[in-house]
Amino acid sequence: TLITDGYTQSSLFDEFAYHESLVHPPLLRFAAASGQAPKSVFIGGGGELATAREVLRYKGVQRLVMVDLDEKVVKLCQKLMPEWGGDEVANNPRLKLIFGDAYKYLMECKETFDVIIMDISDPVEAGPGIALYTKEFYDHAATLLSPHGVFVTQSGTADAIPYKIMDKGHEKVPDCMAYGPIRNTLAAVFGEALCYTTHIPSYGGDWGFIMATRSPKGISEWKTPSYETIDNLIEQQIGGGAGALRHYDGEAHQTMFALTKGLRKYLATEKRIMTKDDPIYMF
Repeated sequence: TLITDGYTQSSLFDEFAYHESLVHPPLLRFAAASGQAPKSVFIGGGGELATAREVLRYKGVQRLVMVDLDEKVVKLCQKLMPEWGGDEVANNPRLKLIFGDAYKYLMECKETFDVIIMDISDPVEAGPGIALYTKEFYDHAATLLSPHGVFVTQSGTADAIPYKIMDKGHEKVPDCMAYGPIRNTLAAVFGEALCYTTHIPSYGGDWGFIMATRSPKGISEWKTPSYETIDNLIEQQIGGGAGALRHYDGEAHQTMFALTKGLRKYLATEKRIMTKDDPIYMF
């Protein structure tokens, strides 16, 4: 298990559910919309190397750029957590691994990608990742996508079950979710954004992901593709087909995109957008 700053980041028990959920819906969406295999992919963060592991399952991926801020964490994961990818991923010739600021890299980037994956820290006030959730960043990221390109970000907790804490002797519900504002911010840039979740026991509940696309075909139809559509794409695109995956398939896809009533109610009432001058923090 990887723990940073007292929080569980990844557990061998269920890391596959998180990483398969983050990677496969957007890559297969690109394949379905474009009629082509994704060839170029960017990962922001992803220090455990498991996000890269899932991307590199795709037979058509020719170039994967991964930019992570913490070289020490990546090297430790490579050495001590080989199940997440280890040397096999780190030494893959299709992977370009860069240690640095993903925000700075993308803001200065001149190339385009079929899929951009943000596997970054939550938008917390003490963390380095808040700039990667703002409208200004999403505006620029959209310009780096190919015509049917897909953008996806991990988006923090998605339980939508308010809990109370004591604050100066009074009970209050903390603003612990940024899921709605992230959805709204992506939709403000791309026109629409599609939410989905996966239950991650080591995180204590349901975890949120949000994707958007430049494709004129949009993203909303990806909520309910047939089981066969997803399963056929898996066989076409992924080395080893369905046997390579432990969590994701056509049936799991529809479960992931079927949001709970509480979460749908929360999303319907949340109107805020995240900007550089008006950030919204989980904690």
